[in-house]
Amino acid sequence: MTEQRQDSPLVIAGTTYSSRLLVGTGKYKDLDETREAIETSGAEIVTVAVRRTNIGQNPDEPNLLDVISPDKYTILPNTAGCFNAKDAVRTCKLARELMDGHDLVKLEVLADQKTLFPHVTETLKAARELIDDGFKVMVYTSDDPVIAKELEDMGCVAVMPLGSLIGSGLGIRNPYNLMLILENARVPILVDAGVGTASDAAIAMELGCDAILMNTAIAAAGNPVLMASAMKKAVEAGREAYLAGRMPRKLYASASSPIDGTIV
Repeated sequence: MTEQRQDSPLVIAGTTYSSRLLVGTGKYKDLDETREAIETSGAEIVTVAVRRTNIGQNPDEPNLLDVISPDKYTILPNTAGCFNAKDAVRTCKLARELMDGHDLVKLEVLADQKTLFPHVTETLKAARELIDDGFKVMVYTSDDPVIAKELEDMGCVAVMPLGSLIGSGLGIRNPYNLMLILENARVPILVDAGVGTASDAAIAMELGCDAILMNTAIAAAGNPVLMASAMKKAVEAGREAYLAGRMPRKLYASASSPIDGTIV
């Protein structure tokens, strides 16, 4: 029989969270839909693209923080749209200035517009500079276990390998690499990018990932609020399945009911 695993809380940068679903704020039709979907998701950490979203840098425009309050959520500024370490570091410093010293950030440095694949060398460079400057860095990276370990050893508070390309909805294309990353991790491992529907989220959690960050899978759904509800349940179900431990896979059938002692 498969051994049941012991649960442990999700702790990021010293803060404990009950929800293992993190969500983004882009691609919704308006701020009201953004607010409703995020509330329905149950997420406690909400990521914001500083270069694309107004969080106070444009005083004459609607401010996202008016509907996604820092009093209710942990706001996670991210560096989406940055293609080199210099721009990513500058963006994080801007976010810290706008948010009164907030130091938890999501670092992503992209290689090109077509794939939005992480630029690993620039990511490593930016991560080191941000950590040295006192930031608590959650980092988007490739599914390379060696790079994931290097980012952890450097001092990143969470490592976030992609499941597949950002916004692709292709699901978890790299389960074995994720398993290798999880096997050696001492910080939370979050799937970031590629989830398309609830079953993708469940699969990632069943592998043992600590949490999932998603945006497009919810925002681009036909009914984003309903999909947010589905994702919340999928993450919870996947976590429970991981803790319970799945039955072994077998090549041949095995009767559900034992036949010992039956009358023949």
